[in-house]
Amino acid sequence: MIALVALAHGLSHFYQIATAVLFPLIKDDLGVSYTALGGTIALYYIVSGICQTLAGFAVDRYGARRVLFTGLALAVAGALLAGLAHNFPMLVVAAVVGGVGNSVFHPVDFSILNARVDKARLGYAFSWHGIAGYLGYAAAPAYGIAMASAFGWRGALLGAALIGAAVVALLAVHGATLQVRPAKARHEGSGLGADLRVLAQAPVLMCFGYFVMIGVGFIAMQTFGISAMVSLYGVNVALASAALTAYLIGGATGIFFGGFLAVRASRHDLVAVSGMAASAALTFVLASAWLPAAALPLLLAAAGFSGGLTNPSRDLIVRASTPPGATGKVYGFVYSGLDVGSMVTPVIFGWLLDRGEPAAVFYTVVVVLALSIFTVLQLPGRTAASAAQAR
Repeated sequence: MIALVALAHGLSHFYQIATAVLFPLIKDDLGVSYTALGGTIALYYIVSGICQTLAGFAVDRYGARRVLFTGLALAVAGALLAGLAHNFPMLVVAAVVGGVGNSVFHPVDFSILNARVDKARLGYAFSWHGIAGYLGYAAAPAYGIAMASAFGWRGALLGAALIGAAVVALLAVHGATLQVRPAKARHEGSGLGADLRVLAQAPVLMCFGYFVMIGVGFIAMQTFGISAMVSLYGVNVALASAALTAYLIGGATGIFFGGFLAVRASRHDLVAVSGMAASAALTFVLASAWLPAAALPLLLAAAGFSGGLTNPSRDLIVRASTPPGATGKVYGFVYSGLDVGSMVTPVIFGWLLDRGEPAAVFYTVVVVLALSIFTVLQLPGRTAASAAQAR
């Protein structure tokens, strides 16, 4: 069950940047600016952010499995439409369809994991879930550049759609494993007003704010990291892609060790703060261009590891802040912060690149990582004792 959920999560992350890593090729072929391409990413996350909280309500009411397969089908359709695009408006349509599909994964995944995994192993389950997401991110640049070299950027996206179709077929064969009773069937008597009051609680809002900050940083690194490194360091796309892949693999490695750390740590907030501070410091070195270009993969791997180390502790903090029977809606809402943080910033980052300011993209990441530290310090569910009480 954990493997199937992780696989679906990895696919969603793969699709989030499968088109973005091809922007240098799409820009030249379609004759559009980075600002316009950034607008499609912003639209993708606007749609995903709006729909993610709604998907959380749907998960609690109708069950996770039904919502999961709907989202998977739409995510695959978005990649297919992008691969068939011969003009900018078609990319816009693909972004809308893909954004709706992307919205379901966090409320679905965490509902299944929280309901089906033994509480003593939940930190490890969160770790594998996060690792799969990072591996999905890491696979996208390597896959995109390799496939585009052989078949063009359209061929790369059509191939991505075929991969998604195969994953959907595999999950359908094992669909019974993903079945979870709707929360509404277990917790009757809560209406829309009560649901909205749950989302308006201070701990939930602080978790949301944290994910907004993380979303800004992710969109900078994953969507425009390659283009920014090419401009700032004067390297080729292959080296920049390798550095981004190292960043994402480093993140996955950090999440792996973070799972062991999360189940043993008594202060989850200190884990999160230390990791985010280290990642911010390393990103500052990246933005300052103090090191030679050959050091980019190692530097980004270290930055990714530091940030990834915090993820399982972060998810346990969110769980401790979640009332019983509200897993879908709370995870849907707080993780929509990733989409909110990604809505406007792609246009801004694209504008910065068009103006020849690649370093500003990375300095922005430093700022938002620093701000995320303050949101964690305000959360009441940041200790192991609080997490235990939530169980």
